[in-house]
Amino acid sequence: MTTAYVRAELPAFRELAEPQLAFGDRHQTRGIDSHPLRGLVAHGPFSGALLTGFKDTIRLAIVAPQEELGVARRIVDELRAAHKPQERPDYLVDYPGFRAVFDVDISVAGDEANVPFLADLDDRIHAASDPRQVIVDTVEAAVSVAARNRSAFDVLVVRLPARWSQWFRGPDDFDLRHSLKAAAARRGIATQIILDDALNYADRCSVAWRLAIALYTKGGGVPWKLAETRPGTAYVGIGYALRSAHAQRFVRCVAQVFDDRGTGLEFVGYTATEEDGTRIDGDNPYLNRRQMHAVLARGVQLYQAQHQGALPRRVVVHKTTPFTGIETEGAFDALGRIPDVELIQVQQDTPWRGVRGTGDGQPDSWPVLRGTLINLSDRDLLLWTQGNAPAVARRGNYYKEGRGVPHPVVLTRFAGHGDAEEVAAEVLALSKMDWNNDALYNHIPVTIADAKDLAQILRRFPSLAGGPFPFRHFM
Repeated sequence: MTTAYVRAELPAFRELAEPQLAFGDRHQTRGIDSHPLRGLVAHGPFSGALLTGFKDTIRLAIVAPQEELGVARRIVDELRAAHKPQERPDYLVDYPGFRAVFDVDISVAGDEANVPFLADLDDRIHAASDPRQVIVDTVEAAVSVAARNRSAFDVLVVRLPARWSQWFRGPDDFDLRHSLKAAAARRGIATQIILDDALNYADRCSVAWRLAIALYTKGGGVPWKLAETRPGTAYVGIGYALRSAHAQRFVRCVAQVFDDRGTGLEFVGYTATEEDGTRIDGDNPYLNRRQMHAVLARGVQLYQAQHQGALPRRVVVHKTTPFTGIETEGAFDALGRIPDVELIQVQQDTPWRGVRGTGDGQPDSWPVLRGTLINLSDRDLLLWTQGNAPAVARRGNYYKEGRGVPHPVVLTRFAGHGDAEEVAAEVLALSKMDWNNDALYNHIPVTIADAKDLAQILRRFPSLAGGPFPFRHFM
């Protein structure tokens, strides 16, 4: 079999600037930087002054095998210490210690908040016909015990040793992480799972940055926000997860709502079924008009609750599948009072590739710049969220993936009339809003990544009563 290549002339490409992030105000003015770690060190976290007003330390409790309850102390000691990077020299900066970065301390909760697993747990696992269920039941029971001392800690560390790793995933989309997050979130607990990689990875600076940012966020902080967005804009990411029960498939739908600074601290859930008119093509659900109206109306209500009742002046909705005509009608039913609405499909898996050329027509040794943008049609864009990012490099160039040819996302507009460059710039900026990581960017915007992950966790909820849900409990 041979592959046919077609040479075609495309419109001229454009290159968007690396988006800026907003940090703290240690120097009496809000700090701005395109590099998340450099910005934290120089300016502190966005919520620094607010959080330190009522909290001096983020307290960690732990559930773990009896012999590993000391892991929490090891984590705290490492995060309090300074570390120099051993990898990613063009990106990583020195980690100066938790308090130096976040202006609060990190500590271990009292012994009463720490819960050991049963001493004979390994024997029970190996003797069970379904070891996964034994682990799930054990972890959920330990989380339940820890919840009795909820006021004693801010984040619950869950230590899962490598000897159980063969049971972390399984048939029927089983994922121990999703089950654990669901069990803790139902009890109002933020969790940090610790695997062997976090304890044994060679570059402790890299580990410290990743854990510190995640624990600060889960403890109630906001590391950074977007610095350049149109005021009054609400970004809504819609994600789905399928679940079967009683010979019927139903959909857990999530609307994660971000404000114009990119902060989404809560989200709403919705259950839709085929019986109610949901169309499911393979693994892709499509809502009917009433269901899409309900999902987006709840999202707007969440925005209003976070903004003293004010409606957004502009709403941008992201999802990974096309908007059907019925879904579009439902969206405008819900957003009829909003003067500016954009419905954007974000496709991650595409056949498109691009190679940056030099002035003499030869391929460059570095990939295309992150932020490269090409119009395919009046409603389709190619946007490289991966690529070379020299603006944050400590010396010359920086390509996060290290090797390979980056591939773009395809943005398809189903409604809206705003500038295409603004739509792309927002996606590029939202790819920097993962507070569970130390990386410069993700391939897809947080609107898509978070909504998809949240929906998978909500699959494990028996009902969606009690929403909206705090995002940090699901990270």
